[in-house]
Amino acid sequence: MSSKPRVFVTRKLPAAVEARLLRDYRPMLNPNDKQYGAEELVAGSDGCDGLLPCPTDKLTGEVVARLPASIRVIATFSVGHEHIDLAACRHRGIVVGNTPDVLTDATADIAVLLMLGAARGASDGERLIRANDWGAWGPTLMLGTHMTGKRLGIYGMGRIGQAIAKRARAFDMTIHYHNRARLSAECEQGAIFHARAEDMLPHCDFLSINAPSSPQTNGFLNAARIALLPDGAIVVNTARGPLVDDEALIAALKSGKLAAAGLDVYTGEPNINPGYRGIKNAFLLPHLGSATVETRNAMGFKALDNLDAFFAGRALPSRIA
Repeated sequence: MSSKPRVFVTRKLPAAVEARLLRDYRPMLNPNDKQYGAEELVAGSDGCDGLLPCPTDKLTGEVVARLPASIRVIATFSVGHEHIDLAACRHRGIVVGNTPDVLTDATADIAVLLMLGAARGASDGERLIRANDWGAWGPTLMLGTHMTGKRLGIYGMGRIGQAIAKRARAFDMTIHYHNRARLSAECEQGAIFHARAEDMLPHCDFLSINAPSSPQTNGFLNAARIALLPDGAIVVNTARGPLVDDEALIAALKSGKLAAAGLDVYTGEPNINPGYRGIKNAFLLPHLGSATVETRNAMGFKALDNLDAFFAGRALPSRIA
C-alpha cells in the first residue's frame, strides 16, 4: 500500500496544483467541481488524512465534530477562514493552515479596476454597447468622475491596503487611512493616518474597504458613516461583503449621495442583494479578486506547502489553528 497521505480535495483546482497533488499524495479530486454539502464533506473525508477545502465549504463546528478521526490537518485554499470553525478544529486537535501573502497584488489590481470602472461608468457603457443602445456622442453624456488627483481613503491598511495605496500614488491621489495601529513612516509613505474611521471619511473622494471580516468590522459602512462621506464619493469593496450595509449603500447610490460603487464581494454571495442589479452606478464583479492563473496556482502551492510541512513533521508555514 502506498505510504502517501490521502487528501480529500473539495473543489476542482488549477491543473498545476492537481499535478503536484497527484505526484505527492493520494488525492480524492473533484473533476466536475461539484459543491459539497455537510454530509458530502463528512463522507468524502472518510479514510483521508487531510482536507483541502475552499471558502465555499462550510466547515461548521458540527461538521468538524463529525469529521473522521483520520483527518489531522486542514489546508484551506484561501486566506480567509470564516468558513472554518477554528475553535472546533483546536478542540479536535486538527491543525489548520491558510494561504496568505499571495493574493495581494491581484486583489489590489481589482480594487483599482473597481475604482476606475465605477468612476467612469464602465458597466453602463458596456451595457449600451451590448444592447446596441449607443447613440450619438454628446458633450454631457456619460460623464464620470476624474480619479487622478483625488483623495483616497483606505479602511484597513494591511498588505492589500498598502498595495492599493502604491497603485493610487500613480494617479497622484492623496492617501488617507484608518487601521487598528498606525504604520511606520516607511510603510505610510506619506499617507495620513486617522485613529477613528469616522474622522477619515470626510476626506474620502474614494473609499476602499480592505479590512478583514470580524464582529468589529461587519456592518462598518452603514447609513451614518455614508453620511460622513463627501457628496459624490465613490465606494469600492474587495474585502468581505458583510462589511457593507447593503440597504444603506443601495439607498445612497439611488439618492445620488454617492456617485458610484464598485463591488467584488457581497453578503450571501452568489445570492447578492437583488437591489444592486438595477442600479446603473454600481460596477459589479463576481468575486474576481484572486482570479488570475498565477495567483490561484500560488494559493494551491501554498496550501500544499502546509500539507507537506505537516506530514513531514514540521511547522506549517501559514498556520492559523
